[in-house]
Amino acid sequence: MKFLVTGGLGFIGHNVVRILEDFNHECLIIDNKTNYGIIPQKEIDYLFIERMLRIKTKNIIFNNIEEPLDNSLFEGVDTVIHLASFPRQKLVNMNPQWASRVMIEGLLNLLELSVKNKIKKIVYVSSSMVYGDFGNNELFNGINETFNCNPIDQYGIMKLTGESLVKEYARRYNINYTIMRPSAVYGPYDVEDRVISKFFFSAIRGEEIKVNGDNEKLDFTYVEDASTGIALAAISERSNNGIYNISYGKERTLLEAAETVVKLVGKGTIKINPRDNNFPQRGQLNIFKAKNDFGYSPKINIEEGFQKYYEWIKHSIYRT
Repeated sequence: MKFLVTGGLGFIGHNVVRILEDFNHECLIIDNKTNYGIIPQKEIDYLFIERMLRIKTKNIIFNNIEEPLDNSLFEGVDTVIHLASFPRQKLVNMNPQWASRVMIEGLLNLLELSVKNKIKKIVYVSSSMVYGDFGNNELFNGINETFNCNPIDQYGIMKLTGESLVKEYARRYNINYTIMRPSAVYGPYDVEDRVISKFFFSAIRGEEIKVNGDNEKLDFTYVEDASTGIALAAISERSNNGIYNISYGKERTLLEAAETVVKLVGKGTIKINPRDNNFPQRGQLNIFKAKNDFGYSPKINIEEGFQKYYEWIKHSIYRT
């Protein structure tokens, strides 16, 4: 099969490409290599070089997804995997107009071209942020895909709008779709400006790790697990017209995560702040549906995943 992967040089995207290539599929990448206006350009350049070394394809187009795309890019493509997006709430809040162009107009560009070129399937990578506040979910093994979506932030709202647009185009034009909702993805080849990355770099520098809410919980997911789930869903016909949580399937507190980082690094202190009410209260996702439909089987808990990530950081030029 031939896949077009938008954001295919991103943190998750290049791993999805690498896994699909391991399954002997062909990949075409569209990416804009943006730094979102805040990530140091030298860091981005370094990471993109390192990511490109991990994949085989040289078929890479540098283009903003919200700008016109060459129709010929879709020639022979069976499935589009759409990862190009603003990656988290903080960046959306800093520039909501730009984020909207990327996350809404960019998606519409892709959908229109997918219809025109008779693409068989669209995989839209959304977010668990679409659920909003999880509430008390302990009695039913985490939030499942039928849980009412009520995002409280612009990032989650735009992701949920994207889901609705994908389903509408699928209905009108009889295209198969799969919607993926990952959670708190971390691991090697990520930028420093993310929660687990910040924990590690703060500890390495002997600084305070700031934990916003000692009982705040996330379903931390190692990037290899999340990317494998997306790749398996893209390949499987059983995922057609379905929505899937992609996570480790177990909640851990931010304080546990910080303590694990300090233990691994051997230095750093922890400062507990009040929870940030601009973020939803989250927790465990139920991943039974993904396990049942296409064999998703996450393997890496935070103890092992943090160790793998720390080993990579120690050899990164951005370790200090």
